[in-house]
Amino acid sequence: MKIACIQLDVAFAEPEKNFSNVQKYIKKVASEGAELVVLPEMWNTAYALTELEHLADVEGQRTKEFLSELARTYHVHIVGGSVSTKKGDSFYNTMYIYSNEGELVSEYDKAHLFRLMDEHLYLKAGNQSNVFSLGSIQAGGVICYDLRFPEWLRAHALAGAKVLFLPAQWPETRIDHWRILLQARAIENQCFVIAVNRTGNDPNNQFNGQSMIIAPWGKVLWTGADDEDYAIIDVDFSEVEEVRTRIPVYEDRRPLLYEPLFEK
Repeated sequence: MKIACIQLDVAFAEPEKNFSNVQKYIKKVASEGAELVVLPEMWNTAYALTELEHLADVEGQRTKEFLSELARTYHVHIVGGSVSTKKGDSFYNTMYIYSNEGELVSEYDKAHLFRLMDEHLYLKAGNQSNVFSLGSIQAGGVICYDLRFPEWLRAHALAGAKVLFLPAQWPETRIDHWRILLQARAIENQCFVIAVNRTGNDPNNQFNGQSMIIAPWGKVLWTGADDEDYAIIDVDFSEVEEVRTRIPVYEDRRPLLYEPLFEK
């Protein structure tokens, strides 16, 4: 499957500009043969958390209509990164997944909130996992800081995910952790990891992309540049079964041994 990773320079607190940029890129990658598109985290508003009352997408309605139309028009699956949303009286960091027929496949609110960027002060954490199918692909989707919780990603792999999508706004100061953790998650879960980071700056952080597609054996198939960029990479998901057969990690697990430790 041809996967397009769109590494955006997200405009701070400028949803109109960001929606326009996403539309431009999805149209472009679709014309170049992409079958599935992946966007970065919080691409509608960036981390303008103090302005969410008037910037967040109420019930995600605008984003859902927007992604549905683009998916249907260009016949591409869309892993919609994430956007800031308002649901009821609370704000969330929400991922929407659409099939190439424009149908909503899955919705996920970021489970682990990142204190260093004040998410815990403004956002509410989600409590549901995110395993879904796109065509014949069984996938999972998590967001940025979720990467630092290997048990959460393993739970998605155990539920059947053969590829983990991870949109992010991961700052340049910790980009080495990004690369190492992404490869570790791919190797330990014996699955593809497709991670799309943003570029550019906000008032408090600098972001340098380095989006990655990593195969189950840990091989890096593509790394993004420092600036706004995109790539279309042909991914063979059948490699997952081959790797899992060579080293039967899932068969050799001993969950009854681990469970008492997780209960503490």
